[in-house]
Amino acid sequence: MGNAIELILSDIDGTILPAGQPYVSERTADVFSAALAAGYRVGPASGRARAWMVPFLRGRDELCTTALATNGMEVYLDGELIHRETVAYGLLEELAAEMAKTPHAGLVVFDEGVPQLVAGALDDLAACFPAYAKTCRVVGAVPDAPAVKVNVFQLTDMEGTRAFVGRLNGEYPELSFDVPQAAWSNVTPRGWSKGAAVRVLCDAIGCSTDEALVFGDAGNDVPMFRVAGHSAAVAGATPEAAAAARYHIGRCEDDAVAVAIEALVVGEWPFSD
Repeated sequence: MGNAIELILSDIDGTILPAGQPYVSERTADVFSAALAAGYRVGPASGRARAWMVPFLRGRDELCTTALATNGMEVYLDGELIHRETVAYGLLEELAAEMAKTPHAGLVVFDEGVPQLVAGALDDLAACFPAYAKTCRVVGAVPDAPAVKVNVFQLTDMEGTRAFVGRLNGEYPELSFDVPQAAWSNVTPRGWSKGAAVRVLCDAIGCSTDEALVFGDAGNDVPMFRVAGHSAAVAGATPEAAAAARYHIGRCEDDAVAVAIEALVVGEWPFSD
């Protein structure tokens, strides 16, 4: 094959999970299992918490024992949490004040799986991320608990989201903001990302980042693409993700990631430079 791969990670939404679908295809889940049986470390790399990933992977917990959760803020290996990052309380207070005065914007801080609306209007959150608005708890203040999953939103299009995120990255040097989709952004400590989490996981496994293969479709996958030796963007990826990826494959809807991993499992290399 000519390319040694030890670790395979894939984003979920838009990469292996088509929009509007409740879980990945049976083929995708079976291919993950086959890769595990073949000796690869395989798992998701998502903005979602690990507990939320399992239902999307057809309830098969073994497919999430190795994972980058909450945009890489939590790193799992063999079912164990081996690394966790949090966002400082004081920075969240500053960010909440900024979002409160920004039109149609807001801040969400999660308590385990429950979104908590710290700043902004519930109607705006519903327009930006309907699923979170349905289960959201309106708290109106930064919770006094470690914050792992944090998001900001602004009701705007993709171009507006890029401008919004660009402004926040300039104003908050201790934080990083990305663009996974229009109107929505993940908030992490500056320098932390899915890419940093890939390095942590590779170190724990004992492999080089050159032996990592990652799949994705959006702006929050770009740091992962830049770190891993092998990166593939699905068709329809955002311009940033497509430009950063080493390889380009078919559509999420056509199980393109599964097709690529199937080839690896039988000893074939699925990409061309």
